[in-house]
Amino acid sequence: MKRTSFQFLLLFLIVSFASAQVTPGADLLFTHYAHLIQGKRVGLVTNHSALRSDGRHLADALVSSRLCTLVVLFGPEHGIRGDAPAGEKIQDDVDARTGAKVYSLYGRINKPTPEMLAGVDVLLFDIFDVGARFYTYESTMSLAMEAAAEQRIPYVVLDRPNPIRGTWIEGFIRLDSLRSFVGLHPIPIAHGMTMGELAKMFNEEGWLKGGVKANLTLVKMEGWKRNMWFDETGLTWTKPSPNIPALSSAVVYPGTCFFEGTNLSEGRGTERPFEYIGAPYVDGKELAAALNAQKLKGVTFEPIEFTPRDIPGAATNPKHKGVKCGGVFVQVTDRNVFEPVKTAVHMIAALKQLYPTQFQWRGSIDRLAGTPILREMIDAGRPAEEICALWAQEVERFGKVREKYLLY
Repeated sequence: MKRTSFQFLLLFLIVSFASAQVTPGADLLFTHYAHLIQGKRVGLVTNHSALRSDGRHLADALVSSRLCTLVVLFGPEHGIRGDAPAGEKIQDDVDARTGAKVYSLYGRINKPTPEMLAGVDVLLFDIFDVGARFYTYESTMSLAMEAAAEQRIPYVVLDRPNPIRGTWIEGFIRLDSLRSFVGLHPIPIAHGMTMGELAKMFNEEGWLKGGVKANLTLVKMEGWKRNMWFDETGLTWTKPSPNIPALSSAVVYPGTCFFEGTNLSEGRGTERPFEYIGAPYVDGKELAAALNAQKLKGVTFEPIEFTPRDIPGAATNPKHKGVKCGGVFVQVTDRNVFEPVKTAVHMIAALKQLYPTQFQWRGSIDRLAGTPILREMIDAGRPAEEICALWAQEVERFGKVREKYLLY
């Protein structure tokens, strides 16, 4: 059968859309924004995710370009090359590929000191984030900007996509009393912003220490639209940290990260971190039936058994290591309507009801939630829907502030 011209046009449009390419800020730095680094001594806050579209790491590209001198690298949680497990303190070092001094911003020091920034003419930031408040890269970005502002060093953020879209806002606003490295600023858990947009908001809202304001330049992406999931950008996925191996992990992470603040495994030490949730005391079939009966949007729960294990470079001594856990696979069936934070609240409420004496909180839950309300209301037996309704007005207020800083 011959194809009509309409069929050829349709095929062309489908192929064109599938191969649509977003250009990250790291690419545009060497073209439209080369003047920002030309002839300067550059510091770079980065990790393994700072790849250009050609697959080259930004640090390597800076050295070979001869546009500037790369004098120092600053690494966040998981290190410059991204292979350190979550929570592991990173040591200062020298980067073998570039020869640049590496300072850790995860451990004893979270913010560049004046001594670390000595001799730096411009400080760049380029790290791929996952779009959730408690992902520590956002705190690293803010603290580095604060340090640059204090030393009057220009700060440049090279923007990248929010992999879970730039439209979704959900969860409690972090209370001031719970300010921490997993919640530095008063934003909701899923904020629907890029790192560049967050930098602009942190800077212009006066949220940096002492009200300092950075000389901030944002290198915007080209081709990115707010409703894009990462797999619609044409860019290659680079796991932002060892336990976010795929986009599917990032989709559920704003909710299932809560389980780090409980005695359940959040799936570390398995092939599906943050998608497998369970504990030795959980009956997976019982939990799945209770959750599926609630008919939450865009998700089903599959009963599973798993045994957490050490995974080099990803999980060291994970919760319930070597012990068989019952639980559920959080299987997202329609990511466009899925509500990750709400889903996790329903999961916790069900677990508390099914296993009231075995389910336990851990110390980090209030910092992750940004409020004690989640813990207090779950313990009081309040319905999940009542808990989730509490952040509606907070999200609406944040949305009005957020609107001023959107770049796309």
